[in-house]
Amino acid sequence: MADKEKSVFELLNSIDVSDKVEKKKSGKNELSYLSWTWAWSEFKKKFPKATYEIKKFVSKDGNELPYMHDSTTGFMVFTSVTVDDVTHEMWLPVMDGANKAMKDKPYKYMTKYNGEKSVEQASMFDVNKAIMRCLVKNIAMFGLGLYIYAGEDLPEEPPQPQLSDAELIAKYLKQHPENKPNVDEFLKTKSEHEVAEMMKAYIDWSK
Repeated sequence: MADKEKSVFELLNSIDVSDKVEKKKSGKNELSYLSWTWAWSEFKKKFPKATYEIKKFVSKDGNELPYMHDSTTGFMVFTSVTVDDVTHEMWLPVMDGANKAMKDKPYKYMTKYNGEKSVEQASMFDVNKAIMRCLVKNIAMFGLGLYIYAGEDLPEEPPQPQLSDAELIAKYLKQHPENKPNVDEFLKTKSEHEVAEMMKAYIDWSK
């Protein structure tokens, strides 16, 4: 089984999907993804007997639903994909365009620099989109387009607020007061803007 799984992965991981990658702007971030129709079509071309399953859960009233729900954390969907005797599972929260978890009621949250933001209540359309995104990510576990997800688990870089040159220098000195003599020396030979641009790289924007 190990040899079979390795050969499946090597074959799919060698496929260049760069011309099939679609981009979506989300705030200051740009998300990359593959169309589920293309991913599944390409997958089935290579492995015609491949199958997938959308996991279902029994609700309190006895209905089978294609998601797991928690009033605090939101909705989660699950899929599994099988090629011969190899099965990989995947899960994905139902998210809005800003990649914020959607719940059974709309809610608001505060951002550090952009004030209050809102997240709409999840709909069946949102659940369906999440399922198909989950399927593509599930297929990636077999190698197809896996590199697209590299770094997605890294923390996002905090956005940089629009500050004046003087404010940038002041923010830098607040975090690095020991360097004030050096900054004062720089200001004798460089413009305030030049010094501010130099300081940007050393500012911790999460503070």
